[in-house]
Amino acid sequence: EHFAEDILLSTLAQIAGLSPYHFARAFKESFGVPPHRYHMLKRIERAKALLSKPSVSVTEAGLRTGFSGTSAFSAAFRKITLQSPSQYRRSLG
Repeated sequence: EHFAEDILLSTLAQIAGLSPYHFARAFKESFGVPPHRYHMLKRIERAKALLSKPSVSVTEAGLRTGFSGTSAFSAAFRKITLQSPSQYRRSLG
């Protein structure tokens, strides 16, 4: 629900009643990826959905998913998907 927000590991650990180390370890055990990676994957997943809408620009998709600007969004998107947001949009047809 809060994928576009920066959430500190210590905050999540506190909510779960664990130390940050134990929370991160338990999270990775449960979800297969560390908390930060999971959060980034969810943000990119949401960005893909936004990019499928022609009325949403690449910049807007990045801002709506919590990135500070187009370059940060494009770099993160490329790191996860191995293509730029524009390339992804073109691949949709």
